Amino acid sequence: MSNIKLIIEERPSNIGNFMVGRLLPFREKRMVGPFCFIDHMGPAKLSDHENLDVGPHPHIGLSTLTYLFEGSVMHKDSLGTAIEIKPNQVNWMTAGNGIVHSERTPEYLRHSDKNLHGLQIWVALPKELEEMSPNFAHITEEEIPTWENNGVSFKLIAGEAFGKKSAVPVYSPLYFLEIKTTKATTINIGDDLFGESALYILEGSISSEVHRYEPKHILIANDSKLCSFEMAENTTVYIFGGEPFPEERYIYWNFVASTKELIEDAKTRWIEQSFPKVPGETTFVPLPQAHPLKNK
Repeated sequence: MSNIKLIIEERPSNIGNFMVGRLLPFREKRMVGPFCFIDHMGPAKLSDHENLDVGPHPHIGLSTLTYLFEGSVMHKDSLGTAIEIKPNQVNWMTAGNGIVHSERTPEYLRHSDKNLHGLQIWVALPKELEEMSPNFAHITEEEIPTWENNGVSFKLIAGEAFGKKSAVPVYSPLYFLEIKTTKATTINIGDDLFGESALYILEGSISSEVHRYEPKHILIANDSKLCSFEMAENTTVYIFGGEPFPEERYIYWNFVASTKELIEDAKTRWIEQSFPKVPGETTFVPLPQAHPLKNK
């Protein structure tokens, strides 16, 4: 019996002036553990007059994880944070009861050619913490556990696995793991995983139970404890998941919550512009009036 429960293909989505590949949520699978949203940005080559410009927009009920492979993004938020994120670093922003942030190409790169490639991920907060005070953490490359085993490179970007713990301050049991190969290798890691689990293929390919899977796909496991597959040479995959929440989550635009009432309150606050402001920003992204309310 196959351990692949569901295969999700990247779908194009517009986030303003930038196209991304959307992976989660998916109509048949809204969440994997606490992970409720994944966008694959790029790889994109931006000319000297093209820039990432995502203006101030709000979040509630989640933490955002930004992880870049190439390029640079300037993050500014309503806590007063202003920090540039570069490849192999993590920006971890916890919205709680409400935060506003912008994401733009840094000023010194705006008039030159550049590349941008990375992942943007939302992790829902547990019900008892979804109205906590917002906070922000920037984790350097040196703070992320990395190791090699039989020629395979591992990096624990967030959470806990393999007896290791990332410096990213997560709020529920989860893992977000990078695995890279230079030669074909069989991977058996099920005993180190828990809860729900999924695998995203960034480059190369993997084989499982005589089937071959190519990049830009997420594979959802039936049982994380049976996680075994063969990676081709020069392959990079990301394995993510964790303990699912007992309650469903609703997603409206940038809001995630366990009740529709919390989302309606956030919509009203954004329309009235009563969320805190991002210092130095004068514009904002308006609330989409026809955005669907989705449940788990």
